[in-house]
Amino acid sequence: MSTEFGMYFQMGWQHIIAWDGYDHILFIMALSAIYMLRDWRKVLVLVTAFTIGHAVTLALSLTNVVYVQSSLIELLIPITIWITALFNMFKKELSPQKVQLNYLFALFFGLVHGMAFSAYLKSLIGTRENILQPLLAFNLGLEAGQMVVVAGVLLLAGIIVNVTGVKRRDWNIYLSAAIFGIAVLITIERCKEFITK
Repeated sequence: MSTEFGMYFQMGWQHIIAWDGYDHILFIMALSAIYMLRDWRKVLVLVTAFTIGHAVTLALSLTNVVYVQSSLIELLIPITIWITALFNMFKKELSPQKVQLNYLFALFFGLVHGMAFSAYLKSLIGTRENILQPLLAFNLGLEAGQMVVVAGVLLLAGIIVNVTGVKRRDWNIYLSAAIFGIAVLITIERCKEFITK
């Protein structure tokens, strides 16, 4: 692994794991809320769909094909979180085979989240012509960080459902409702910021 690749990988990793990325962590938690540890393969595909989504908009933004006002993106991010959490709470059946809509959420909302990463990554890359290696390394770092969040959510779900006896449906509702509440508060705060700009 080259020094440059490692540096961008670490930046991607830290961007998710650091507290600065709490809104992205909340989204990954919302995506994972309906799953259990035995569903890890499905969650891997889900999070990879999210990574593909934000990789696309990262690339388009870095090459100046797409530009969206950063304050609008910052407002849209918590909206993607509470929509996902709300979907979880009102989903009647928790069979992971019947939640393909979650994959569409992950891919589409990944496009939004990628725009948020783009300003940060663009400031690091500057005007260099070859963006493939930094873009790949950064996205792999993001994916690794997301996997840590997913592992934490799935392990916590396993402990709460299998050890304490809380029903899987109740766990999903508790976690999703908490995420929904936090995301709504963030949305209100960012809406105020967006209006004043």
